[in-house]
Order: sequence, then structure tokens, then C-alpha cells
Amino acid sequence: MTMTMTMTTDRCSSAPHQLVLTERIALPISSHYDDDDDDDAEAAITEALLITLNRPTKKNCFNTQLCRELATVFYNVANEIEGYDNDDLTTATADDTDGVSDGDKRRRRRRIVAVLFTGAGQSFCAGADLTNPPNPIHQSSDLAHHLRYNPVYQISRVGVPIIGVLRGHVITGGFELALACDILLGDTTTTFRDTHVKFGLAPCWGLSQNLCRRIGIGRAKLVSFSAQPVTAERAYEWGLLDELVMVPPPVASASHSISISVDGNKATTTTMVVDPVLYRALELAEAISSNNPLMVRRYKRAIVEGTKLNYSNGLQRERELGLAHYMEIVGDGRTFESAKEYIVDHDGRQQVVVSQSKL
Repeated sequence: MTMTMTMTTDRCSSAPHQLVLTERIALPISSHYDDDDDDDAEAAITEALLITLNRPTKKNCFNTQLCRELATVFYNVANEIEGYDNDDLTTATADDTDGVSDGDKRRRRRRIVAVLFTGAGQSFCAGADLTNPPNPIHQSSDLAHHLRYNPVYQISRVGVPIIGVLRGHVITGGFELALACDILLGDTTTTFRDTHVKFGLAPCWGLSQNLCRRIGIGRAKLVSFSAQPVTAERAYEWGLLDELVMVPPPVASASHSISISVDGNKATTTTMVVDPVLYRALELAEAISSNNPLMVRRYKRAIVEGTKLNYSNGLQRERELGLAHYMEIVGDGRTFESAKEYIVDHDGRQQVVVSQSKL
């Protein structure tokens, strides 16, 4: 099984060693971006942004530099995505527009629909590098100039789904980075561990709150008070992992490959073996890209904001966001027509389904 996508990489061989790598992977164009009746319809490029912690020899333990780089990457991503709602569209790079007319350059729009967050090598992240850790006072601070370089805070600002692509060690601060994601995928090597109490450290990136919301208060206490590891199988059983990717290595190496066209003066296509967890994350990103991008972002907002409230207030917040959404889209009529067309194409029973709708 192969997947063909275009990858635009931000890596540069002449640049200093980067502790955080980013790659923009072009996904199949969503019909939601096209309007056949509009001569000025954009040639949209929907992308998954792959963010990789790049200290594999240190099991991706984060030092001060990595922490700042990671926060800056997510800061920039969050700002870009916030601009989508205001139609503040990102522009293609010079390499992207070689041989493209000025009119096409104006219409060519790049949008990130999902973020894939992973680590290079055999581990996602084994926590802080204690030889040069980030300042814990700054990381615990709510002051704006400290939040600017708090990676978990910046992750929380990102308006599209973030998929954690995990393997190997996911320990303490690395555990907190994983819990900041919306969806967690892992393989059988994935092991979680919270060692804060073992070394007299206090969590400041959300572990005490986010873990219990995923697996329940009792299990969260068991994990954090004992400081014992949680296997991938147990993590999946408890709901800490949303999917456990079970593919034997020989099969994975043979079947999970991705054809990549790297942007440049002349695009060339090569084949790169992708580990099964990343491959599954790319499949999810492609599925996300096939849906209405604005509604995906607004749905994430409804979930994130609603789950910070009690159930009654969460429902109220959903209604408020729903009302604001429908006040925008009901007048144009296109949303409901698209829904009817989808029902006809997939079920062949438009009248029955539409008549049962409460919208």
C-alpha cells in the first residue's frame, strides 16, 4: 500500500542544526475549497504539517533551545491558522510559484488542516534534559512574555486537529507534550511514564489536569503517584492511546511507503519508508482534509471550550457557537445543498433523509 503526496520541506542543509523540524505535506485537494461556478476559485493546497523533535540521540529530551524552538513553531502555526477565519491566507513560497502565472499565484492558497507531532528516532520524548532544562519558573508563569515560549500553551492555541505520532519513551515533560495533542496514536513500543514525584518535580504543562480527563481520576493518580510505566496495550485499554497501530515490522517496511515530490526548481519524486504510526496519521489527516475545514476548526473549538466547563454550561457554549455558525451560513444556501448532494451520492435516498432532518 502506497500513498502519494507532495512534501514541501523547511529543512535546509546549510542551516544550523535544528532541534525542531517542520515539513508541509500536501494532501488531496478538498472539494470544499473549489467552486466550479466561480472563475476566481482558488487552487487550494491542503496540507498536513509534520513537526518533529530532532534530538534522537538524546531520546528527544528537550533543553532550553528545543523548548524555545518548539514554542516558536507552534506560535507561528497558531497565528497562521487564526488568519484562515479572516480569510488571511498564506502565500506560496517562491519555489512554489515557479512557472505559475500571476493570476494563479493570487489564487493559489495553502492551508494547514492537521498537525502531526512526532519525535525523530526511536522515542517521542523522554522529558527534560536535566543538563540544561527550560526555566521551570518561566514555564509555570502566566506572564505573556513567558507564555510566548511555553510550548504547551502555544500548542493549545492551534485551531486544527493535532495528532500525536508516538513511539518509544513518552516520559514526564514528553508525556505533557503528548497530552496537549487532540488525538494520540502509538505502536507497541510506546511507553508512558510520569516521574515528577520520583524526582521532586511539579507538573506545569498540564499533566495533573489532562491525564485524569483522559483516563479518569483514579487511574491518573495510580500513574502519577507510583511513577511506574504504562505499556502501549494498557494505555490503549485505558483510552490514553486513541489507536494502537499493530503492524509487524516486516510488513510495515514492505507496505507502508510514501511517494514524496519535493518542491524545488524541478520536482523529483522519491520513495520514503514511513513507519506505520506516521502512515496512519497521514491517513487521518487525509480524512480530515476531505471535510469542511471551517467546521473542523469550529468543532475543535466547541470541544475544547465546552470540556473546560461543567456539562450544562458546555451545552450552552455549544449552542452559542452553533448559533453564530448558522447565522453565517444559512443565508448562502450552499451548505445545505452540499449536504443534500452528499446524501444523494452516498445513499441514493435524498428525500427520505432530508425529511428526517431537524435542521
